[in-house]
Amino acid sequence: MLTRDRLGAFVAVLFGTVVVTLTLTLLASAAPRVPERFAAVAVAVRSPGVTTPADPFPESRPWSSAEAVALAGRLAAIPGVTAAVPDRRFYAQPVLDGRPLAAAQEGHGWASAVLAPDRLAAGQPPRADREVVVSRRWGIPVGGTVTILTATGPAPWRVTGQIDAERLYVSDATAAVLAPGVRMIGLIGQPDLAAIRASAGKATVLHGSSLGDLEPRADARTRWIGLQVLSAMAALAAFACVFVIASTAALTVHQRRREIGLLRATGATPRQVRRLVIREAAVVGAVAGLAGTLLGLLLAPLIGRVLVGAGFEPASFAVGIHLWPVLAGVLAGPLVAVVGSLAAARRAARVGPLEALREAEVEARPMSRSRWAVGLSFTVAGVVAGIATALTDDVSDLGTFALAGAMALVIGATALAPAAVPLLVRVLLRPATGPIGMVMRESTLAGARRTASTAAPVLLTMAFAVFIAGSVQTSTNAFAAARAEAAHAGTVLVPNGTPGLSDAVAPEAPLPTVLYLKNPNDTVVATTGIDPAAPFSPVPARALVTPENVVVNESLSARLQVGLDDTIDVTFADGVRTPLRVVGVARNDAIPAELVVSRATVREHDPSALAAAMSLPGGPANAAPSPNGIDAATPLPHGPSLAAAGARVVDVNSYARQADAEEDRLVWIFTMLLIGVSVGYGALAVANTLFMATARRAPDYRLLRLAGATPRQVLFAVAGESALVVAVGAVLGVAAAVLALWGSTAGLRAQTGNAVALTVPWPIAAIAVTACLLLALAASVIPARARMARLEPDRELS
Repeated sequence: MLTRDRLGAFVAVLFGTVVVTLTLTLLASAAPRVPERFAAVAVAVRSPGVTTPADPFPESRPWSSAEAVALAGRLAAIPGVTAAVPDRRFYAQPVLDGRPLAAAQEGHGWASAVLAPDRLAAGQPPRADREVVVSRRWGIPVGGTVTILTATGPAPWRVTGQIDAERLYVSDATAAVLAPGVRMIGLIGQPDLAAIRASAGKATVLHGSSLGDLEPRADARTRWIGLQVLSAMAALAAFACVFVIASTAALTVHQRRREIGLLRATGATPRQVRRLVIREAAVVGAVAGLAGTLLGLLLAPLIGRVLVGAGFEPASFAVGIHLWPVLAGVLAGPLVAVVGSLAAARRAARVGPLEALREAEVEARPMSRSRWAVGLSFTVAGVVAGIATALTDDVSDLGTFALAGAMALVIGATALAPAAVPLLVRVLLRPATGPIGMVMRESTLAGARRTASTAAPVLLTMAFAVFIAGSVQTSTNAFAAARAEAAHAGTVLVPNGTPGLSDAVAPEAPLPTVLYLKNPNDTVVATTGIDPAAPFSPVPARALVTPENVVVNESLSARLQVGLDDTIDVTFADGVRTPLRVVGVARNDAIPAELVVSRATVREHDPSALAAAMSLPGGPANAAPSPNGIDAATPLPHGPSLAAAGARVVDVNSYARQADAEEDRLVWIFTMLLIGVSVGYGALAVANTLFMATARRAPDYRLLRLAGATPRQVLFAVAGESALVVAVGAVLGVAAAVLALWGSTAGLRAQTGNAVALTVPWPIAAIAVTACLLLALAASVIPARARMARLEPDRELS
């Protein structure tokens, strides 16, 4: 049976092991799935891979149409291959009931239907231009007409056939025109892998489980986001678990000094005492680890469904039981418990028999030299990390430095807390008068180390809650302000149910695409096609007069070591290789991408490119003109309304907020998950430590009763001390968080070039401190009240 002293460590390890096992099980289950569209593919040959520092999921470098046809011919001649089909995909979205259908945003050539396989349920394959096969779920009869949105705009297409799947197929000749380059050739049959690899050259050959790499880029990105969420939850849980175990073990050793002193008096050596503390921690950790592992496995399917619903995992995600997460969870319990108790074990080994007896009543030297060294070292490390955060120009490095700084400051504040407790107590209890106030103040001051240990979970909770929420709010506001400033307009045309804007509604809008550089290392370069004659164009009209001209920013110019009139060899999205002549080197913040070409060049090589948005002149959105002098309900020159074309007009502030609305939603859910883990862990730890501390203070309550205090006054003193502990932890935690936020705010200010204000999430802080306070009061007052019922002052006096 667990004693009260060990209960806190048990619950801390249990909660941490649950989170670790849960997250590792979800991570192990997050392997890519073979897309339904390639269910019949035996082997896939994918175009050569590329790298980029800006995007963890770059599309592979495409083959040109001619290269893909030639390679498919060679592969089809290999024994065992019954079909070799180049997969041509492009943007195509049906419009039903006046709105673009979100479930289908991609079209394919009819030859690709064999890769699914998709078979006709009615009608015949498409053979001519603007003929299409659609899903019969959409309710469009064979021979009917449906509006299809492509990159050039909406147009009526004739339905020649129906299939069961929610996909859209056009003729192969039409797909060759609408699709950019080819990135995958699917092979049907039972081909010889060695022969395929010999014929594929530098291409990647996928088969078996590796066919999961064919999943859509959006699904891969969603899995990556889920990986970040789960990894962060596991890391935060492990850090919080070790932190709470350390503070709980420190409190336990402090409260057992008399017992340890008696062991030393009876001949126990410091090594034996140290081994005793570590052995107890290992046993408690092993029991809690086993229980937490089982509970984590039970919760994994439920949390998996939550992640899919929130958008952190694709719909194909399924939770399974894997061996290594189970082993990791079982081993994590004793390991974390032992690591967390090492400092307490060393401190217990230094307790001497007489010293323990003398210090049983009154604490001396709450700050040792080693504690000062640890506290100051981590505080300096946190400040250095904050300075690095302010100076870095990489967004991912900014987040890493900021989180490392926050963790260092939390550890530093915890180590230095006993030194700060007297000052904070005198400030917070200055208004307190009367005997109860004096008891609260003197009791806290006499036990500064005990107060610091019980306040540590509150410090952790407040620091991470404020830091995580503040970082998200500050960065969201910073990038929204940068987008609003970059719009240069009162209103903005934005997508409405589509992945981007077509030429029909945004003929002058910049077109984003990517170029592939052979050197260095097949790098992807973010590129934008600009119409130099468009309003607010950052590039002079004379700069991009020919398709071979290009403007680069200073960073790319330095990385490639190119300047004016130099030549860059690139591969466009259609797989065509061509040299571009550098006609300008611009400041990094002067152009919207690393490399800028003419809009016509992008459209020529990327028939599926869509504009992200288009700035419009005018004032408020309700008074601003739409393109060509129309509003959202007015038909376009060729018939459909602006809404049917997948666009709408919003004011610039709405655009700034909505440009990354989905990403911001995911980030905020991610934030709430992390805050939930940290607040939940911290609140439980607060309850544990105060329960442990209160249970050991029965002699103090007896003395108060003997001194004439009523039961209500004693309970009021207990509640006051608990509230004081929460206040001390909250002040130190918020201070650490604000210092870490300062560094990330300075870094965002430098990256965006705007005056970014430091945002402290006071509502989140209030919720966190309220949760800690309520649990602290419950964990201290309830056991104290139970103790009070058993105290009889008259008997003590007699």
